Amino acid sequence: MGLSLSFEFFPPKTPEGAEKLRAVRQALYALKPEFCSVTYGAGGSTQDGTLQTVQAILDEGQQGASHFTCVGASRDSVREKLAQFRAMGLRRIVALRGDLPSGYGSMGEFRYAAELVAFIRAETGDHFHLEVAAYPETHPQARTPGADLQAYVGKIRAGANSAITQFFFNPDAYFRFVDEAQRLGAEAPVVPGIMPITNATGLLRFADACGAEVPRWIRLRLQAFGDDTESIKAFGLDVVTALCERLRRGGAPGLHFYTMNQSTATLDILRRLGLAQG
Repeated sequence: MGLSLSFEFFPPKTPEGAEKLRAVRQALYALKPEFCSVTYGAGGSTQDGTLQTVQAILDEGQQGASHFTCVGASRDSVREKLAQFRAMGLRRIVALRGDLPSGYGSMGEFRYAAELVAFIRAETGDHFHLEVAAYPETHPQARTPGADLQAYVGKIRAGANSAITQFFFNPDAYFRFVDEAQRLGAEAPVVPGIMPITNATGLLRFADACGAEVPRWIRLRLQAFGDDTESIKAFGLDVVTALCERLRRGGAPGLHFYTMNQSTATLDILRRLGLAQG
């Protein structure tokens, strides 16, 4: 079985952004992805845009996946959304807890993603393929690494089919996480999330916000390049290609690219890996 590929997008905010993303998707469809996912804002901030983008992917003949956060939601609101997903022809959901937006009073009726997964299974049986998040370097809000691992295993036991990880640059963290999860009986495939490096400032800010570790040697090299964009991109291409190669050799079931609504860096990595033409 070959390495499966999947791509993540975020909902564009403008008609120009939507047009640009359409061209990006077309370029990436040539790689025959298993699915393309679209992120989802907490508390309704981008949910309409998410569903419009997912619908466009489905209309283009591809398998779409909607992120779906349960924070602040009620059982009735989730039931309503699931009916909407089914009406669209959607068969894949990335089920997440999500972050409580500022100004929101309560967590709603779901405290954890495992509760959302269990509810979707109870309501819709096996209709949806459910992806969940995995954190090889531990979720930033977890009490301990052990508690975080147990939370992940709980999502698989609740009925998730597979997982996508937070991005990382240390493959040993990924392989250790998979081994530990399997020892606890969570056998579902864990697909590594891959973040191409194209912008030093953006990457470091994003990594700090979501608890992803950027190894010191990478951080120092990126900072040393200053505003030299071409050197940052060339270095990033080397680093991320080597990471993907190591993951592939180690038996990772696929690669899920956080594209940031761009195609160039992802295509460059996949060409280096011999998985794309050109």
